[in-house]
Order: sequence, then structure tokens, then C-alpha cells
Amino acid sequence: MAGDPYKELGVSKGASADEIKKAFRKLAKELHPDKNPGDKITEDKFKRVTAAFDILGDKDKRAKYDAGQIDNDGNEQHRGFGGGRPGGNPFGQGGGFGGGPGGRANFEGVDLDDLFGMFGGSGRQRGARDFSSRGQDVKATLDISLEDAIAGATRRIQFSDGRTLDVTIPKGASEGQTIRLRGQGAPGRGAENGDALIELKIETHPIYKRDGADLTMDLPVSVPDAVLGAKVRVPTPEGVVQMTIPAGSNSGKVLRLKGRGAFAQGKRGDLLAKLAVTLPDEPDTELTKFAEDWRVKRPYTPGR
Repeated sequence: MAGDPYKELGVSKGASADEIKKAFRKLAKELHPDKNPGDKITEDKFKRVTAAFDILGDKDKRAKYDAGQIDNDGNEQHRGFGGGRPGGNPFGQGGGFGGGPGGRANFEGVDLDDLFGMFGGSGRQRGARDFSSRGQDVKATLDISLEDAIAGATRRIQFSDGRTLDVTIPKGASEGQTIRLRGQGAPGRGAENGDALIELKIETHPIYKRDGADLTMDLPVSVPDAVLGAKVRVPTPEGVVQMTIPAGSNSGKVLRLKGRGAFAQGKRGDLLAKLAVTLPDEPDTELTKFAEDWRVKRPYTPGR
């Protein structure tokens, strides 16, 4: 027989509904059999706490209990017959949480998925008798290249328990995206396994910088190509392409390659190449002589 539900939950008779719910949530998490496997005393306490909340968590049942119309097990009090109806065990023949065969506690206002989530599964999926539970999800982080994120790839990840899994990275994957591998998490207890949740981290690239869906890069060009114009080879995440440099291009000019960028919100951006006019690594006497003559004959100050 269950004890006084107020004492079982450790609340006063004047406690509010929120105080009762809070007390139950705290005790249920502490006493749940999944957290205390094989501990019959704690399991019995968990059952009594559950039965207590079945009464006090329901406004009508609480009123009846306070009025002496039902007992500690939730059974109606029949005056003159010396006891309640049979079937008052809080874990009755039907294996539910309620008073009576097949019953179930009234968890009004309590999110069972939230309450039992810490034990690796939904409260609605649990059997009251054997406390079967879905396996916990496991989380891991997978570092991928920018090229993998854009084009898609298959990469292998190893977990701390030594298991390895092949992860399919979808085309257009984004930073922080989570890939769910069904049934690859922790084993369930008489129920389905949990999932593996793989969070993608895109590595910093040595050439490109991200700006939303666009990629930016610096593109060195020679003095002749900048002055006369040329077709130059430009690296992109999916291979080298040719791009036309207009004649008379200055450093800082930005040329756009449509649809060669990254992805954001399912849309592909562009690759923006910022020109950097570059002198030869070794001194060039002809270029030096040309510059000296040019400075004398055609002096100019950029930006003025």
C-alpha cells in the first residue's frame, strides 16, 4: 500500500500544482530504475512516487483525496465496507502506472519525453514492468574539407569505442549541419538502438574565404597580363578554369566566376577573384629601365 502522497513527494498539503510537478520530476529522475539498475528499494520508492503523483498531479483526484473520498492508492473509500476496491496496486496487473488493472498515471502538465530523455528514450516507449528503453544517441564531430562540403563525399569516422562508420556527406553541406545515422548509437534495452549524430565542421581553406555562399580569393597576375589583358588559369573548388583578365586591370579589381562558390540555404554562390598585380620575383633590368623612362615621361599619382 502506498504512503501519504504528500509525504512521498516531500511537499506540504498547501503546495501548488507547479511545486508538486517540480518535486515529482526531481524524484523521478533520481529514482528511475534505468539510473539505479537492480536496486529494488529505489525501484519501490520510484513506484510510490509515481503513484503519489498520479493522485496529486490530477486536480480532481487531489480534491477527492483531500476530502477522504479516495485512499493513498487512489481507490474509492466505501463507508461501511472497510476498504477500497481491489486492484489498487500502483503497478497493477496490466503493468501500467495507474491504480487498477492496465492503469496509467496521469502526468498532466509533465512532458514525459523531457522527463525520461536523460535515460536514452521516450517515456511513452517504456514498459512499466521491465523499463525497456531506447538506446542513447551518440554525438561526434567530423572535420571535412571545403571541397567535400561543396561536391559531397564519403568519409570514415571512428568512435571512442573503436567502431568506424562511413558517413555520406551530401552535396552542398553546410557548417554545423548534423547527419543522423539511424540505429548506430548506443544499444537499446529491450528497444531500438539510438542514433549517431555527426556534426560537420568545415576546415579553414588555404586559398578561399567564405562570405555566405560566396567564396573570395586573391589572384596574382603579372604586369603584362594586367596591362594587355589575358586568359589566366584560376583554381576553383572543383578544378582549374580559365578566366579573362581585361586589359588595363589594376590590383583590387574583382572578377566574378558565377556558380563556383559554396552553398548557403541550398543555393550556390559565386567565386570572387581579387586581382593582385605582381612584379617578378627576380629584378628585371628591362622592366626597371621602362619604369624609369615612364616615370620621367608620364608621371602620375594613383588615386589623385
